[in-house]
Amino acid sequence: MNHDNYPDSYIRGILNTVKSIAMVGISPKDNRPSYFAFKYLLERGYRMIPVNPGQAGKDILGQKVYARLADIPDPIDMVDVFRASQFAAAVVDEALAMTPKPAVIWMQLGVRNDEAAAKAEAAGLKVVMNRCPKIEYGRLSSEIGWIGVNSRTLSSKRAPLLGKGLQRMSLNRSSSAGGTTGAADRAAERASHNEPTISSGTKT
Repeated sequence: MNHDNYPDSYIRGILNTVKSIAMVGISPKDNRPSYFAFKYLLERGYRMIPVNPGQAGKDILGQKVYARLADIPDPIDMVDVFRASQFAAAVVDEALAMTPKPAVIWMQLGVRNDEAAAKAEAAGLKVVMNRCPKIEYGRLSSEIGWIGVNSRTLSSKRAPLLGKGLQRMSLNRSSSAGGTTGAADRAAERASHNEPTISSGTKT
């Protein structure tokens, strides 16, 4: 995989396929990028698991915080690395020790560790580096186009309205990199039943 230039089909395939995402390094502060990204993905139907040893046992946006990946009791599909590049290798090692292993390692904007990426790929995992899933979701859905940003993605489909007049997109398009899961559909179904997308938790 060329980690300097990812095909849209590769990114879309990942975002369509994963259902659960463990974010390593999330901050409980609501003005930090990790918090924004976590909230955004949670609102779009992904099961988000916060991982931060300093916040273990507490809640972030209603989701229980774990100290490390090994403490998460259920299988996860993707590990989102919100740590500096020099710490990515340790996160990858921890992910590879999980049973079952996650399918994807995603390193956030500014985070790149080619050695760790090669190790994960050798174990059969997909890897994305120096990208943000929040931004990629918005770009591929043309959601960011609604605020005047060129997503470079053309679509004749209009995203459905999901409660309170908020427009959200659908990533339910099959691709060569993966199938569809309907993350947006899960959010839409909750909205249609007037169920909250994010449960309220203790603010730390």
